[in-house]
Amino acid sequence: MAGHMVSGKVERGVLHPLAVARGLGASHTGTEHWWLQRLTSIALVPLTLWFVFTVAQFAGAPYGAIVLWLKSPLNAGLLILFVAIGFHHAAAGLEVIFEDYIHHKPAKLTAILIQKFFFLVLGVVCVVSVLMVALGR
Repeated sequence: MAGHMVSGKVERGVLHPLAVARGLGASHTGTEHWWLQRLTSIALVPLTLWFVFTVAQFAGAPYGAIVLWLKSPLNAGLLILFVAIGFHHAAAGLEVIFEDYIHHKPAKLTAILIQKFFFLVLGVVCVVSVLMVALGR
């Protein structure tokens, strides 16, 4: 039963004890979303440090030196990973903000869909750009 008995009626909106034990909220994705946000945070620490030190190393360098650096599969792969994980982390964080602060359901859904589409398009553009430079096109 999805609720508790109150005066012979089932009270709606109360979580089933099994859902509470599994750590699932009303949307049934709270724990997974929380863990994914933490894992992407952890992954971004070394990737961000790598990116910052790399950008600092190329301060004032000619474009050709950066292109040559990006032709390395390791560097191109790390940059794509940084972009993909970074945009996913940002989209997930913004989704939580929308869920917490937008109370009108259609507006909340619209905002979430627009931001996911925005981050997806931006991420694809960045990845394609990295690949084009790395492959010399």
